[in-house]
Amino acid sequence: MSAIVFVGPTIPVEEVRRIIDAECRPPVAQGDVYRAALCRPRLIGIFDGYFDGVPSVWHKEVLWAMAQGIQVFGSASIGALRASELADFGMRGVGRIFEDYRSGRLINDDKVAVLHAPAELGFAPLSEPTVSIRATLERAEAEGVLAGDQVPALVDLAKRMHYRARSWEAILEAAADLPGIADFGAWLVTGRADAKRDDAIAMLQAMAAAMAADEGAAPVGYSFEPTHVWEDLTGRVEAGQLAAIETERMVLEELRLDRERYRELRARGASQSGARCGRARGGRDRAARAA
Repeated sequence: MSAIVFVGPTIPVEEVRRIIDAECRPPVAQGDVYRAALCRPRLIGIFDGYFDGVPSVWHKEVLWAMAQGIQVFGSASIGALRASELADFGMRGVGRIFEDYRSGRLINDDKVAVLHAPAELGFAPLSEPTVSIRATLERAEAEGVLAGDQVPALVDLAKRMHYRARSWEAILEAAADLPGIADFGAWLVTGRADAKRDDAIAMLQAMAAAMAADEGAAPVGYSFEPTHVWEDLTGRVEAGQLAAIETERMVLEELRLDRERYRELRARGASQSGARCGRARGGRDRAARAA
């Protein structure tokens, strides 16, 4: 296995695979980077991850993965956040959102937070992240669609909305009395920016280039300390994996009683690309905050 990418509402899986041959996993949560690193990929890429209702990915997981010689990339969403926090330790951040968090221009995580649909619907975004709203407004001002004094007013409207309710429809409705807002609404159909997707594409291209160049991970400049808290987390992850493996074994034993069905499922499983390394997916919100 060469690359594992954690992706959800930022960019469709099909688009990821057009750029890089990678195993795509759902938005990252606590323990998921450790699980991925156990599979020994060359690269791990992080775009999307959970915040509400699910413990978020732990910084120490990323540090441990890099200490194992795995390059870890971050961009667009929670990946950009973690990369800005761990760049000094060797995590590779890509894109404007990463740079803005790194420089301090962006601070709060709600700038990249979105509400999204469940896995069955491809994690489709159901709200608009602030980073894309700002990028769209900057583009509209540059093209003369909005005046300079209108941009701060629209940004302020968006900031006052809860991330779950933040959408262009809601913003346009709230700004209905603003001069020229109807023209701006018409321009949005083709003019809107998707800042997270743009950064995701840039990171995938950087990962693909690293793979093509057979680029190895640089040695880390820190000593990883396996604390009691770390051992507790990894113990819980590994126990969950062992339980999942045992459940799978029991199911397979039952399936062997039906030889035709067993052969059919075995052939279907063999045709799927990439091993899952016993990854336990765990219960996740059907519509959750991801960044």
